[in-house]
Amino acid sequence: MLTLLSMFYYICLRRRSRSGTRGEALTSRRAVESGQRAVLPVSVEVEQYAKEVLDFSSHYGSENSMSYTMWNLAGVPNVYPSSGDFTQTAVCRAYGTWWEQCASAPPPFRRTPKGFHSQDYIELGFEEPVYPTAVEVFETYYPGAIVQILACSHNPFSQNPPSDVRWEVLWSGEPTKVLTPQARQFSPKIKHISFPTNLLRLEVNSSLLDYYTELDAVILRGVKERPMLALYKMPIIDISDLSDSEEELSDVGGPYRQGGDGKQQRTGNGYFDKLPYELIQLILSHLTLPDLCRLAQSCKLLHQHCCDPLQYTQLSLQPYWARLSDASLGHLQSRCTLLQRLNLSWTGNRGALTLTGFSSFMKACGLSLVCLEMSCCHFLNEACLEVISQTCPGLQELNLSSCDRLHPQAFTHISKLTRLRRLVLYRTKIEQTAILSILTFCIELRHLNLGSCVRIEDYDVVASMLAARCRSLCSVDLWRCRNLTDRGLAELVSGCRMLEELDLGWCPTLQSSTGCFQHLARSLPRLRKLFLTANRTVCDSDIEELAASCPSLQHLDILGTRLVSAASLKKLLQSCPRLVLLDVSFLLADRHAGRPGALGPFPQCGHQEELHSVTQRHLIFHCRE
Repeated sequence: MLTLLSMFYYICLRRRSRSGTRGEALTSRRAVESGQRAVLPVSVEVEQYAKEVLDFSSHYGSENSMSYTMWNLAGVPNVYPSSGDFTQTAVCRAYGTWWEQCASAPPPFRRTPKGFHSQDYIELGFEEPVYPTAVEVFETYYPGAIVQILACSHNPFSQNPPSDVRWEVLWSGEPTKVLTPQARQFSPKIKHISFPTNLLRLEVNSSLLDYYTELDAVILRGVKERPMLALYKMPIIDISDLSDSEEELSDVGGPYRQGGDGKQQRTGNGYFDKLPYELIQLILSHLTLPDLCRLAQSCKLLHQHCCDPLQYTQLSLQPYWARLSDASLGHLQSRCTLLQRLNLSWTGNRGALTLTGFSSFMKACGLSLVCLEMSCCHFLNEACLEVISQTCPGLQELNLSSCDRLHPQAFTHISKLTRLRRLVLYRTKIEQTAILSILTFCIELRHLNLGSCVRIEDYDVVASMLAARCRSLCSVDLWRCRNLTDRGLAELVSGCRMLEELDLGWCPTLQSSTGCFQHLARSLPRLRKLFLTANRTVCDSDIEELAASCPSLQHLDILGTRLVSAASLKKLLQSCPRLVLLDVSFLLADRHAGRPGALGPFPQCGHQEELHSVTQRHLIFHCRE
């Protein structure tokens, strides 16, 4: 009887060991076989909120406050389960597709994989490394933006630099548009991974949303012990595996053809070489970069076509940020001698790229470069910018958005790029001396983004320099500049009469009573985009002047003012037939509008029918008591 009970207990242990580690199962088995009374260790699931926000690509808030910033994702929920617009949440800088339609937006890169949807990201550190069993995201307003969740093998709080950083996708999906803006707890089914993690990355795409998505907190659930499912690892094909050795390239397979000696010879390519060279190149231009690299290893003919520098005049490595290394750039270097547009955004962080690898690539491939996107590249230092200034003499577009770890002195090298037409310095530590030097020498600038550059001491001086040196300017982004006054704005719009886009959102020192907004409207007849977000002094006379002077207006944001009436808005809509975005959130209060944060394509208040009769265009209204 005792023997039967022991066998039954042993079978139960075998079944339970499937959810435990192999070591646990063997330990329990030895205990039974030795006649001991043993209990199988059970892995307890750990639940933890984010300890710290480590990195992010953009946010709506200010660098000097907590309102609408990504730092709000750390810790327990501030808002959930409530729904609506709350300053204690994390909000990305943009939503929808309107910003992609602006003249300042660069054209998309060819060969971008169809499955790559990410536009922004947030990286979160947690206290304890665990094997993830679930990730829960609290979305409190306009959910549906999250498209990918990744886990990293590196402990961000470790004192030792990582020797090898590995990222695994826990879940991915396409952008979605949830039917309701109400709060939800998003918990997709994630896959098991073979390493513990306390570093997660959320990637978002807000293109389908009607308004800004707001995130409140993130929970990481996991176990300390390694699950059995994590023992099995699928092989990953890396873009670094680009061996071009002649021994591996052969012409095999395919039909036969008659040789000169009368014998049949194998063509090896199914008569593919009979196609015109240009047609083969056109066919291959539709492949993604990894597919092109794999195809190059199939035979000598396709190796020749796949390594043709004409296939690499545009190269976006952003979709492969998690796998890109010095070795990857080294393999691509010989193919990119005619490279014109390069996207390295998000790449190279945590030691994946070094100055040596980057410099070698730029020296070999930078001569023809006209566009360089390097958003959130934290490996960049002053030496890297010096290399760019020396190796890219014809560079016309440079994006250093959110490269917030670059030393202020590094930006002085940009002034050597005298052909620049588009410069994005959003959320960088550039200082006034450096930007004035850049504006002195880069007089061909068409698009300039200085949003959230908090170290610039006097924006009036910058505006004056722009008016004097950059008269062909088409767009200026001064989002959240804290010290631009009506004097600086007057100089800017008087000197840069070609302006089509002007972002003055959250610039509190501008006052409508000085007449600066009316002067702006009269001076810029080509204006297509104007953001006066959260300027509470905007009034009817400003809107009426825009209606009279700016018939090409397409995007207008006057969120937050209470001094604009429905009559002036109606006049604006009638005079500006191209207007597709009008954000008048919290503009027209009505005690019967409902709870704060109500949103619709038209205002849920007393002026709804009056404006509805004018237009069916995209209006954004929040009616708050």
